[in-house]
Amino acid sequence: MNIIEPSHNGTHLRIGIVQARFSNEIGSAMLKVCTDKLIALGVDTDNITVATVPGALEVALVLQNMASSQQYDALIALGAVIRGETYHFELVANESGAAITRVGLDYNIPIANAILTTENDEQAHVRIEEKATDAAIVAVECGNLINLLLEDQIDDAFEEDDE
Repeated sequence: MNIIEPSHNGTHLRIGIVQARFSNEIGSAMLKVCTDKLIALGVDTDNITVATVPGALEVALVLQNMASSQQYDALIALGAVIRGETYHFELVANESGAAITRVGLDYNIPIANAILTTENDEQAHVRIEEKATDAAIVAVECGNLINLLLEDQIDDAFEEDDE
């Protein structure tokens, strides 16, 4: 049995972050926590690219462009969707989440989705530290894992050519 151990060594990883500015106080706080954690995990500040967009629905498009550039090992989505008095909350929460997932699958790149969906500002503030930290860890771990799996596929292809 082959077991791949998780690696939280961010050295040499290139991370792209898209932060939604709607509920900017929360998004900005998440960005600070997330980038601090990435740096603590060894990601060089020169290897972190941050883009901001108006709201959660715009996040996936920018992630898609980052992914298609093939300049990143992992991506992170940050922001907050806080319930209001209309159905708009469900629309934004569901559509942004589905679109972010689709980008990751379409481009074979890990995306840590840390767009909070909460009932109120208080719930969002309580989740800033944990979710932003988790996003950094997920991006580094999954970026390393996908890179390792891709290297194994390349190595296997070369071994088959040698036979």
